[in-house]
Amino acid sequence: MKVYNTLSRKVEEFQTLEPGKVKMYVCGPTVYAKAHIGHAMSALVFDIIRRYLEYRGYEVRHVMNFTDVDDKIILRAQEKGVDPFKLGEMYIHEFEKHLQDFNILPATVNPRATREMEQIITMIQGLVEKGFAYDKDGDVYFRVTRDSQYGKLSGRRIDDMQSGYRIEVDERKEHPMDFALWKAAKPGEPAWDSPWGKGRPGWHIECSAMNLNHLGEQIDIHGGGNDLVFPHHENEIAQSESYTGKTFARYWIHNGMLQLSGEKMSKSVGNLVTIEEFLENHPADALRMLVLNSGYRNPLSFSDEILAQAEKAIERLRSGLKPAPAAAPGAAQSVVDALAHQVETAESGFVQSMDDDFNSAGALAQLFDLVRGINQARADGATGAQLSAAQLKLRQLTTVLGLSLEKETETHQEVDGFVNLLIEIRRELRANKLWELSDSVRDRLAALGVVLEDSKEGTSWHWK
Repeated sequence: MKVYNTLSRKVEEFQTLEPGKVKMYVCGPTVYAKAHIGHAMSALVFDIIRRYLEYRGYEVRHVMNFTDVDDKIILRAQEKGVDPFKLGEMYIHEFEKHLQDFNILPATVNPRATREMEQIITMIQGLVEKGFAYDKDGDVYFRVTRDSQYGKLSGRRIDDMQSGYRIEVDERKEHPMDFALWKAAKPGEPAWDSPWGKGRPGWHIECSAMNLNHLGEQIDIHGGGNDLVFPHHENEIAQSESYTGKTFARYWIHNGMLQLSGEKMSKSVGNLVTIEEFLENHPADALRMLVLNSGYRNPLSFSDEILAQAEKAIERLRSGLKPAPAAAPGAAQSVVDALAHQVETAESGFVQSMDDDFNSAGALAQLFDLVRGINQARADGATGAQLSAAQLKLRQLTTVLGLSLEKETETHQEVDGFVNLLIEIRRELRANKLWELSDSVRDRLAALGVVLEDSKEGTSWHWK
């Protein structure tokens, strides 16, 4: 396996700290408003990566945090006149429900900043004792000039950052780029006791402490959106490596941003589609298909036209699971052999693509080829038994990508008997040359999402 490492800016061989095990930390949402599909996109990317790692035999310990104490949460709670902890809790529950909607595997652990204060304070104390941090009037700042490698993830130099990055002027800082590890309490804000007085942690230290607490001093993968490279992940590296003296993460994996009308989708810009709005109008698999077709590092364009294409692609995959007609005579041995070869080709091509920096678009191409082979064999008279191995492989590989084709198919099974009955009635109508009535049955079924296909072997059907 090979993966692209943001730190080295190269595709590298994937080798874990411990054979057969992966420690992966992914930055989760700051819970101050309804989650949008950009958040879902990032969660989908790392769900796909995790699923594939597990398919390849790795045991994955996956940590995704919730930032539940933050300036934005406090401000939003004040605007609404509610308790900031209750506000955060409400949005956490909503997001967890959305993860289920998108068939995203639950993380091994979902730590929250408010439940990690002891570890956070211990880590800040250690940085102060080592000379990497200093206290000013109850605030604690990290000394960026003390870290000789600061900027290695983003490729920025401190001098360039100072002149080209908008920073908050604070005369108490030793250097303008020093960042807060601990913030002194302000009236009406949540606060915890600390050696520097009442206060709360800065955003960056929360993730470093949660990483350390739940995964240890070194991890295999640190993930998140590429908008987090600087300053968040840059500061995480600085804190963690200054504290432990060890390399923090072996591979930094960042997903591209979701774009609406050519602009990054974000709460601050206001050009967002919430997850709730998306799910009201589209199947959850449509967004996963967008991610799979794009490739995780690329920006993902979002539009009605692109979504329609994704939904058609899902139906194309689902067509491969369509059963053989009951009266199928059986395909010739050459057809059966060709399908068996297609199964082998699809599986090897799937692995080859995903091993190449999780090239999901290439993996999908293999699945579409397999579907084409299944559908051709069905058209050539293959029985259910002759199709079974290929359809089983299709189910397996789509599950690796997290697509819920089988689950969607199962939701229709309770009415399958009625559809089969109507097809039998239509057959009798056609036998008696009652063409108008038989066409009416076909058209009414089509309006309900059932597509009939007539052949010399009989009539088969599938959901639209």
